[in-house]
Formats: sequence, C-alpha cells, structure tokens
Amino acid sequence: MRIPALAAAIVLAASCPSIAFARPALLAATPSAETAVTKPTSITLTFSEDLAAAVSGFDLVMTAMPGMAHHEPMPIKGIAPKAEGRKLTVALPRPLPTGTYRLDWHAAGADRDRAEGSYSFTVR
Repeated sequence: MRIPALAAAIVLAASCPSIAFARPALLAATPSAETAVTKPTSITLTFSEDLAAAVSGFDLVMTAMPGMAHHEPMPIKGIAPKAEGRKLTVALPRPLPTGTYRLDWHAAGADRDRAEGSYSFTVR
C-alpha cells in the first residue's frame, strides 16, 4: 500500500517542478542591454513573475567616461529601486551623464529563489 502512494507523490511532484521552483527571468529593460540612449531619467526592469521586494534590486556602475582612458568603475550612489509586481523601477535624481554603464540586478519571487544577471548600456 505504501508503494502506490509514494509513486503517486513522485508523479505529482514531477508534473509541476517549474511552478514550484521557478526563478524570475528578466523579460524587458529600459534602457535595454547593449543600446545607446540619451540622458535616461529612470530605469525599469520587467520580470516573468511578481518580485519579493525585500530581496530584489539592482546596482548601477559607470564603467567608462569619454575622455578618460583609465576610468575606474564608479558605483552610482543614492538610487533605491522599488519592486512592485513584476517590475523593478527607479526614478533617477538627475539624468545619467554620458558614459558606459553596467547594471547588476538580483531578483527573487515569492519562493525567494534568487536569480541575477547584468548588462551594459551607453548614455550619449
């Protein structure tokens, strides 16, 4: 009697692993990866599922500046992305200056299973 119940439990668990163990996937970003934009005033990332606000966010780093050949990466301070539903958004206090940026994101859904990634964009 125990073997049929165990087999049923295994079949049930195997039938929906993507629901139980899904990680948020980045679906869209503004500015988007590998693009050149003009003076953005906000950044928005859209994910495949609702986010857990306490453990989702991103860091922005300026990696290159025109006229400075050996520019050290400079973290952009004073921004606090907010998670609402499937989106992480920040309104920048002022437009980003000309340069190249790397955005490092981390996001978790309701099950707190974390995903992370990064991409670059240029401000002209």
